[in-house]
Amino acid sequence: MGPSAWGRPVLEPLEPLAPRAPQGTRKTRPRVTQCTEPLSIVFCAAEVAPWSKTGGLGDVMGALPQALAARGHRVTVVTARHTNGGADVARYDGAEGHAPAPRAASALAPCNALTPSPAAAAQVVPGGPLHIELGGGRQAVELHRLEADGVEWLFVDHPVFQRPGTPYGDANGPFEDNLFRFALLSLAALEAPLRIAASGGRSLGDDVTFIANDWHAALLPVFLRSRYQEGGAYRGATCALAIHNLAHQGVFPSHAFNGLSLPGGTYGLLEWRPPPGPGEDPNNHREATLNVLKGGVECADSLITVSQNYALEITSSPQPQGIHTLLAQRRALLRGIVNGIDTREWDPSSDPLIPANYSAQDLAGKAACKRALQRELRLEPDPRAPLVGFVGRLDHQKGPDLVLESLPALAALGCQVVMLGSGAPDYEAALQEATKTYGFFFRAVVGFSVPLAHRLMAGCDILLMPSRFEPCGLNQLYAMRYGTVPVAHATGGLADTIDDVSAFDGGEEGTGWTFSPATLDALAGAVAAAVRCYRSSPAAWGAVVRRGMAADHSWEGAAEQYEKVLLGAKERRLAAAV
Repeated sequence: MGPSAWGRPVLEPLEPLAPRAPQGTRKTRPRVTQCTEPLSIVFCAAEVAPWSKTGGLGDVMGALPQALAARGHRVTVVTARHTNGGADVARYDGAEGHAPAPRAASALAPCNALTPSPAAAAQVVPGGPLHIELGGGRQAVELHRLEADGVEWLFVDHPVFQRPGTPYGDANGPFEDNLFRFALLSLAALEAPLRIAASGGRSLGDDVTFIANDWHAALLPVFLRSRYQEGGAYRGATCALAIHNLAHQGVFPSHAFNGLSLPGGTYGLLEWRPPPGPGEDPNNHREATLNVLKGGVECADSLITVSQNYALEITSSPQPQGIHTLLAQRRALLRGIVNGIDTREWDPSSDPLIPANYSAQDLAGKAACKRALQRELRLEPDPRAPLVGFVGRLDHQKGPDLVLESLPALAALGCQVVMLGSGAPDYEAALQEATKTYGFFFRAVVGFSVPLAHRLMAGCDILLMPSRFEPCGLNQLYAMRYGTVPVAHATGGLADTIDDVSAFDGGEEGTGWTFSPATLDALAGAVAAAVRCYRSSPAAWGAVVRRGMAADHSWEGAAEQYEKVLLGAKERRLAAAV
């Protein structure tokens, strides 16, 4: 790292502090209530932590299956075996119609640097490759299997998953063959239980419960209905579609339908005409497209999204990303379930990545973490200066521009501010420019570091989350767990998980401050209210901190709610068969 004296901007990622030696082994998962009716559950997702992760979806897919397995269900997760090697992406049957054109070298760091890699730990499922009809060819797909944490993890190996970048694209944009790639993943998830049973493994039976996640797996319920159940397979199976972010729907030209190997009668399930944009003629009829998420919503037996408030928003707001009417029609099948967090990984009493451990009963370690973070960031070690953090993707949704616009107001309040994140180049450049103007109290770390994220959660007093929309959000849950008070836009899951102190007389309840709308004035007002409490009433501030730390955001409660949704879909299927 280049030299940087106190008061000068920090532009590049900071060198991480050497983590403390752990005080003991990682906490084991506590005993949880066992289900009375075990299910055979198969998840399908484009990313699964720790093997591949670009955001919250990967975290959810790494933790929720374990929580359901702990309740007694048999759980399998099917994801792509992403590798960064230079395999020839055109080396598969029918590739001439689907392989992307050669792309310029990507500067984007791969998201899937795996430790340990699936190649090292997972074993190839015997019986040879699966042969899947798709895209005008017969695709040879190999399955790699790993059992860990009570879950069967299956990695789908095919040339389309062997390329640098993220699971979705690289610095040049989304991969041009993403429709083919994720259709293949969905079909592999349907074939995998059949192959495991045929190769001597335990059969999942005919009444498998599939959970498809986001548009990348939304073709699974379409294929299940049209290619399997109508042919006599999986007659008792059900599929839940989990919508983690409605902003991403998988929209493609209508002619791409020809490459999906679906019956012609299913085209209407996927056909979608985007609504007129702002200022356009409402009678304007746009060209038909394919909307993969729409097809999943049409065919799924149940729908799940990641908070109750977000479920309300996407079924009642006018034209939320274009499929409001369909979601409203299927509202009876939609359930909002707030995501949990891994309370073993995110535990300030035992976290080896922070300078000092602490608990709600003894917050001395949190003060030590703040001093250490101020030293690391070369900020004045002033205990009375509220240390305000932002951790997140640098894009319009997350509102980093609102944080930057609020810097003069935060300076007037005597705050210190640190932002950690990467994303759109214009936002990254704006962070770097801001350090030149506000270097006396502002630090920017462009990039991402898990250890630094832990240190920020432990060392900051306030976490800003000015997201314009937020289906669930995880950072506010991490922050409260670490005694860092969230100040957030009251939208989606943020409104569901943060109790606004200002809404209670006397400030004797609440876990943070929320504001609406997502504007500079509203954000600055909420921060000012939080800072007044921080400075004028340490006892009241400590109570807010402790209430946040005491809140239960573990996965066990969310897993129980998922279980109820899945059992309800199974009961409806059985009733319909009578």
